[in-house]
Amino acid sequence: MGNQETLGTIWEVPDELWERIEPIILERDPPKARGRKRANPRQMLNGIIFRMRSGCQWNRLPRELGDDSTIHRTFQRWVERGVLRRMWGALVEGCEELGGVDWEWQAADGAMGKARFGGT
Repeated sequence: MGNQETLGTIWEVPDELWERIEPIILERDPPKARGRKRANPRQMLNGIIFRMRSGCQWNRLPRELGDDSTIHRTFQRWVERGVLRRMWGALVEGCEELGGVDWEWQAADGAMGKARFGGT
């Protein structure tokens, strides 16, 4: 039992994956020429992944991942600009290249959560 191999964190983007994702971020959400310098996009992505995998509230993100408000704003901006959708597409393409996608049979899984303010 003492020789059990441990896995790395599940919310830090590895270098190989970052090389594929960074160009997408720079294309869809380039930094502005003026104004305040943007937060580190890799750190923001790590924060977003942590939030999505853990299900914690945005304001409960660990401090080492960055400012929770900045991570949330980045998430909203990336959704609006299609950054996350494009990342997903690139990752699916990568899986397909490796023969890891069986297009004959696919399933989606979702989680149900209560709507705080009701809904339609």
